[in-house]
Amino acid sequence: MDLGPLTGRIAGAPISWGVCEAPGWGYELPPSVVLSEMAQLGLTATELGPTGYLGPDATAVRATLEKHGLRLVGGFLPVTLHVTPDMDLSEPEAAIRTLAEAGADVVVLAADAGPAGYDQKVRLDDHEWSVLAANLRRLAALAADLGLRSTLHPHVGTAIETREAVLRLLDASDIPVCLDTGHLAIGGTEPLELVNSAPERIGHVHLKDVRRDVARQVADGSVTFLEGVRSGLFAPLGQGDLDIAGIVAGLEKAGFAGWYVLEQDTTLTGPPASGEGPIVDVRASVDYLRRTVVPTLVQESG
Repeated sequence: MDLGPLTGRIAGAPISWGVCEAPGWGYELPPSVVLSEMAQLGLTATELGPTGYLGPDATAVRATLEKHGLRLVGGFLPVTLHVTPDMDLSEPEAAIRTLAEAGADVVVLAADAGPAGYDQKVRLDDHEWSVLAANLRRLAALAADLGLRSTLHPHVGTAIETREAVLRLLDASDIPVCLDTGHLAIGGTEPLELVNSAPERIGHVHLKDVRRDVARQVADGSVTFLEGVRSGLFAPLGQGDLDIAGIVAGLEKAGFAGWYVLEQDTTLTGPPASGEGPIVDVRASVDYLRRTVVPTLVQESG
């Protein structure tokens, strides 16, 4: 897939096919369908998806991906970081080790807020911030020992959601940020603001477009995150309200050389008909990159 300066740096994610770690999310398509459709669209890499989705261990994950000509970019790992000093790292270590042995580049951490899922609001006190920062350092060191880069993903319903929390994270920790354009916007951080003000802190990118009218309802608690997703919170790139072309152009101008992971969180009620379903929206996002974003990059570089 020729995407100019983005060639070889665009990855897929199972969440775009409705596969999510959150309980009660919806119908889950099998990996054979999701990965074959990624390959059909010309994608050559993917994130892992929920633990165990692509296989019970690293060997199985590699074998599953190789069947479809794909490699592993990284994986999303929610961890409760702010509660317990010197927390037991055995569970996240096992997940990080699986990522490393399966060939990933990056672990995408999230500051899990607790058992209520993505519909809670959390405000950390000073002590909790210090605990979170210390545990992040321990996890990042563990990942580095296994050959992985670490990033922290601001995410709806986690301890790092709001603009205030994102800015404090930049001061409290030196961990790179996963620039998830959608979750940042929902939480009140303009993605382009972060690209312009702290490009050196961006270590990984999840490209999402959002519809701001639905995002406002999620942000103020009028609807749950899952209800928002079902109401069209996320859109194919170029069909929402974010300046995706400007964000990518800003990142490229700043020298970002990492992965752009296409993510359009969706939920399914059952298996789609052949040629329909999530592949239609992911194809639209790829086409938007090819027809709108890449020409902009080429023009600006010239």
